[in-house]
Amino acid sequence: MSFSFSDSSLRPVGYQRWRNLLFIHWPVPAAALRRLVPRQLDLDLYDGQAYLSLVPFLVAESRPRGIPRALATRFLETNLRTYVRAADGEAGIYFFSLDASSLLAVSAARLLYGLPYFPAVMSVRTEGPRTEYSSRRQGARDAQLDVDWVVGASVGSAPVGTRDHFLIERYNLYVRRGGAIYRGRVRHRPYPLREVAVEQLSETLLGAAGLPAPIDSPVYHHSPGVDVDIFWLERIGLREPHRVSVDVLSRRRAMN
Repeated sequence: MSFSFSDSSLRPVGYQRWRNLLFIHWPVPAAALRRLVPRQLDLDLYDGQAYLSLVPFLVAESRPRGIPRALATRFLETNLRTYVRAADGEAGIYFFSLDASSLLAVSAARLLYGLPYFPAVMSVRTEGPRTEYSSRRQGARDAQLDVDWVVGASVGSAPVGTRDHFLIERYNLYVRRGGAIYRGRVRHRPYPLREVAVEQLSETLLGAAGLPAPIDSPVYHHSPGVDVDIFWLERIGLREPHRVSVDVLSRRRAMN
């Protein structure tokens, strides 16, 4: 398993089953991402190139530890993310937004993890190898996604050291809460990948996050899915320094 977290004394706090994942990756200028990523996190580059990824998929099952599978929730989710490293060097992802069709999932993730989840009206239709996926964020006119894809033959998992592996195999998320950086870990087997052809893609989620429209064509991956163990957040970063405005500094100097 391509997963650096090996503390067997820690137990998962929840379990999910991720299914029918489409990974859409764009190469983007690092400067376009840097202003939106907490400064305690370094951008993680592959051969000097920064990437942005949009991932629509189905959460076929989501439940806290101790809750029977019969009571698990099921919902659609689309996340928008980039690739980062913490001060200790561990690679992970930083989310700009996560849209979900479950208000319960949105509320729980915002409250417990501080993640930028948004409620959305979402639909998926899968017939054989073809999937039609749609998302409309509630309360926002310009935060939408429409994408259709067709999957093909199995291609195995991404080889270590390749760009595919860099973009796909991520087992840490980072989030800023109250000025501090926290890491959340997940555990699963490497993604099984399949060939995929995207028939049409229309989105406004990047613009809603304050990101410029990509210039280069996207790179696509697809996975039928993995079963995931989810762990609790751990604090790893210092708080942001207290920022004093120029006016306040001027008044302080005048008093001295």
